[in-house]
Amino acid sequence: MLRLGEIVTLIISLSISYAIFVPLLGVLVRFRAQYNPSGLQLDDEGAPQPHTGPVVTSYFAMMKRVYRIEGWAGLYKGFMPTFLSTLFITGFILLFMDTPSPSHGRYHAPNTSLLGTLFYTIIMMLISLPTSIITYRSITTPFKLSYFNAAKSLRAILTPTERRKPWILYLTPGLLVAEVLHIIIVVVGLGPIRRLLLPKPELGSFPDYSPTKLGIYIVVVVLTTGILSPLEVMSIRLAIQRNHASAEYNSVSQEFEGDVEENAEFSGNEEDVIALRSESDPYLGFVDCAKRMVNEEGLSSLYRAWWITFLGGLGSVTSY
Repeated sequence: MLRLGEIVTLIISLSISYAIFVPLLGVLVRFRAQYNPSGLQLDDEGAPQPHTGPVVTSYFAMMKRVYRIEGWAGLYKGFMPTFLSTLFITGFILLFMDTPSPSHGRYHAPNTSLLGTLFYTIIMMLISLPTSIITYRSITTPFKLSYFNAAKSLRAILTPTERRKPWILYLTPGLLVAEVLHIIIVVVGLGPIRRLLLPKPELGSFPDYSPTKLGIYIVVVVLTTGILSPLEVMSIRLAIQRNHASAEYNSVSQEFEGDVEENAEFSGNEEDVIALRSESDPYLGFVDCAKRMVNEEGLSSLYRAWWITFLGGLGSVTSY
């Protein structure tokens, strides 16, 4: 059982970490969610319509745009759900599991078999998936969200159907496929290769890795980045796509009536930070998302901020 001092220390360390981490994550989520069609779009009557939203082509350009339009408050969008979800998951693990504390974007599991690690990681993903969806939507919504009025904030980012049936978040088309594939590649592929080429050094000793093995591992990380980056981008696109179950609309279309309060305040006074794909024509699944992104925005849309995925792969060497 943790002592009070240890709990206070944990909360303080998490607060400092997320004071740095949340703005970086927020920019990443917005950049990957940004809709940049490469050609003309068709309206309901089939007539071509030029894209009228912002065009943002780099991570740092997105960071500058967020700060210019929304200031520091915009950079810290998503702080509260991120912080609370981390406290919940960390507390759950410390109370019920004998394993290191989790950190965002890394898969930590008890020392067990490969299948045991895979099972554990998938379970933890399922536990944290609703909070991840809420976090991504909190970051990308054009509305100002209250830090302490959760009910009002949830009304702005969840449809009435999702509020009545929260489990429908797990049925978001294609999202679970993208998440599970990401886990399989990391846990079954990248993890064992890392342990084979770069074994964990003894406690207190400095790692003495062979340059050849280190070079091979870097090549492996480059190759896996080519798969993981599209999965991460599609996960964000699919997570921010809200669910609706009404006969008059497609099952994943936005509920156009009654899902946002009339007095909801916009974050940007004059313009939106990002452009999102029309929710009246949603992605229908994992494969459909990949095809439409390539057809509408080009192959490069799947590799936005790929270097962050690459650095995460390299950083995993020090995570065990």
